[in-house]
This record gives sequence, structure tokens and C-alpha cells, in this order.
Amino acid sequence: MGTGTPQPKADFTILVDYIMKILVTGAAGFIGSHLSERLVKLGHDVRGLDCLTDYYLRELKELNVASLRDSGVDIARLDLAKDDLTDATKGVDLVYHLAGQPGISANTPFDTYVRNNIQATHRLLDSIKRNKSLQGFVNIATSSVYGADASGDESCEPRPTSTYGVTKLAAEQLALSYAREGQLPACSLRLFSVYGPRERPEKLYPQLIRSVLEGEEFPLFEGSENHERSYTFVGDIVDGFVAVLENIDKCHGEIFNIGTDASITTGEGIRIIENITGKPARFFRKPKRPGDQWKTHANIEKARRLLDYRPSTVAEEGLAHEVAWYREKILGKITF
Repeated sequence: MGTGTPQPKADFTILVDYIMKILVTGAAGFIGSHLSERLVKLGHDVRGLDCLTDYYLRELKELNVASLRDSGVDIARLDLAKDDLTDATKGVDLVYHLAGQPGISANTPFDTYVRNNIQATHRLLDSIKRNKSLQGFVNIATSSVYGADASGDESCEPRPTSTYGVTKLAAEQLALSYAREGQLPACSLRLFSVYGPRERPEKLYPQLIRSVLEGEEFPLFEGSENHERSYTFVGDIVDGFVAVLENIDKCHGEIFNIGTDASITTGEGIRIIENITGKPARFFRKPKRPGDQWKTHANIEKARRLLDYRPSTVAEEGLAHEVAWYREKILGKITF
């Protein structure tokens, strides 16, 4: 599958050097909340949308919502898969579509992935395509679309090994199909192993930080300490989102890998957390997780060339920020 798709049939005029009305779906989540706050700081009018599902502890999303409201972002509670989206999408200049069913989990039914990743994206696209002011639709995808080895560039054939990856690839191609048919200007960003403050509690680093600080064991999937990951700090991910905003005329119909091109193993990440906290990690083994990736290494040459995207946060720095956040906001206050 090539990365260069046919140009949209419509002539989309691009004007981004003004205050934009930007819709962020999944705004109360980990990445969406950081993005919304950055966009407000840049002077844009941000409209947040989130279903506030119970996929993980509601209190964590409520913390994000409170922070967003302090920044001047209100969150509309809407379900993309069933609610009327007319008012939410009306008059919007740009959409960042982060909402969806996250994670590789054997406990999440297939229908849930289909509903929240494919059907929800389709309804959002159908609603927004009527918007004459739209300058861009930025779909947020994942390195999981590549499969077990995510180390090539955007032209590599997607070979997802999980239901999550399959449905995120389908959502991406839905958005790009609208671009190919000239119905709206769309692009897609494939993110690599994002971490940082507000990270979802079932992910590696929140579990590890909690267990180390509280003297507990944490679950480690068999062989996962040897997995190689392009662990990318959330601030560097948001830099990529902003780079798209600033270069939206170069992005229509395109796919970009967004992440750091410096990778470490999970075992190395564990040792970094031990050094930051000054405490040893203890873990217990779990069977290998079906569909998990054994190697991700973000090839960002395209994003570097077209968007001047240059992530710079090293793991030691980014994880220190996450540990500090956990100590300030979570430790002794919220129990997972």
C-alpha cells in the first residue's frame, strides 16, 4: 500500500494562519487532553468531545476534564457511534480524531472494537463532510497496523496481528477513502508507543511506576522485556500534531509515522524507572499476549522531510516527568 494517494478531486483552499475552530475527539483521554491544552495555548478555539467510557477508571478522565476546563476547553459528552453529531461538528475548521477503542486486550469483544473504531469514525466522517469550512481531518492511527514488526516506512504493507490493529487500519482507510473521493481533506498519523503524564493505567509504565512506588509486583508478559519499542513522550507526539496543523496543505491523503526514531527495550525502560525512583521492580510472569508487537522502531523520515518533525525527549527525561506526575496526582489519592 503506497503512502502517496491520489489528490482529492475537490480544490481545498488552505488558510491556517488564523484562529481555528478545532474539534478534538477523545479530548478527555491521555493524548487528547495534552493536545487540547497545547492548541488552546497556541490561541485556537478548541471544542472537546468524549464519551467518557468506563474502559478505565473514570476518576482519571475526570482529572483530565478538570484540567481542560481550567484551560478553557469544555468537553461535550457524546457517543460518536450513536449520538447526533450535527452541533458538535458545525463550523469546525479542523478535526483531530483520537476517540476509539484502545489497547490489545483479549477481554474486549470484537464488536466493541468495530463499534468504537470503525462505526464511530464512519459516522463522524459523514457528519463532518458537509462542513464547508473544513480545512483538514486528522485521523489518529497506530503502529499496530504494521503488525509484529513495525520498523518500516509508511509504504510498508500493513499486517496487523490484533483486532485493535485491524479495526484501526479500517478506520484509517475510511478517512483516506473520503480524501480520495474529494469529499474532505484527510490524513492519518500512525503513533508509536506513547507514554507520559495521564497515561492509561493498564499500560506498562503506569503499572510499573505504581508497583515500584507501592512495593508491589506488576505483571510482565512472557518475553516482553526483550521487546523493542519506540517509546515516545506525549509532548513529542503533540509536536507532530501541531506540525500537521502548520503544514496542512502538504498532508491531504497522506500517512505519517509519528514517534521517536530512538528505541529501547522494555527491560531498559524498567531499569530507567528503577533508577528514577531508587527502588527495585518486582514482577510476576503472565503468558505471552496474543497480537503483541515484538519490535517497533519509528521510521519518521517522511514526517521529518515534509513536516520538519523532530522529536527530542529521551526516555530518562520523559519517564522522570511521568513519575513526578504519578507522585503528585495519583499516589495515595487514586487506587487503580
